[in-house]
Amino acid sequence: MDYLALVYLGLLFFPNVISFALFGYDKHQATYQKWRIPEFVLILSAFFNGAFGALCGMVFFKHKTQKKLFLFAVPILLFLQLAAAIVARLIISPFQTPLPL
Repeated sequence: MDYLALVYLGLLFFPNVISFALFGYDKHQATYQKWRIPEFVLILSAFFNGAFGALCGMVFFKHKTQKKLFLFAVPILLFLQLAAAIVARLIISPFQTPLPL
């Protein structure tokens, strides 16, 4: 696997793990009525290429599923990130070997 493919996978993997962990930690804090992560930070983590992890965190931890902001923003961000990845792949592929998806 070449260097560019590793960078590409890292850009997809790590933000999603961080978003997932943030949702889990916030749910834990909410359960014990302790200091919480601000909603702005959770949405921001989804915005920076972590929408899939945020959506998985919402479903897995059953957290923020009643908030309309999260019900609409996270799936829309996921759709936009997938569309951007597809467009980037179409633009990059004529110039070099395709990156694995």
